[in-house]
Amino acid sequence: MTTKLHLLKLSVGTEDVDGLAKWQSSSAAQGSDGMPRHVTRMWPRREAEILTGSIYWVIRGVIQCRQNIVRLDEVFGKDGIRRCAIVLAPELVRTQAAQRRPFQGWRYLQEIDAPPDMTQGRATDDTLPPALAGALAEIGIL
Repeated sequence: MTTKLHLLKLSVGTEDVDGLAKWQSSSAAQGSDGMPRHVTRMWPRREAEILTGSIYWVIRGVIQCRQNIVRLDEVFGKDGIRRCAIVLAPELVRTQAAQRRPFQGWRYLQEIDAPPDMTQGRATDDTLPPALAGALAEIGIL
């Protein structure tokens, strides 16, 4: 049995979860199957473990949501270089805010370190501005 492992990724240029959803609904972010995907140069070495996990999105310095990882597809860029398309479930699941420093690429995220999903009652709450959510997460209120 493999253990669940997640990926952590910065959503560069995204202002909020709605902006990420809008980007992922564009044809530029979808494959021929209509599923959102994130294309990266590196193929995850721990493929079997992340296929049971999610990608957690860091938006403006705060983990704000996640998406289940569906599969990894091999794709080739216009330059002929092999890349990995991380195919994602369309649903963005809001999580409790958790502050993260900037980093490049993606990182593995252990299940124990992943922020929990927002409870059903809070999932539809208005989102806090990222700076405020980050500050509250830093002091342990969120």
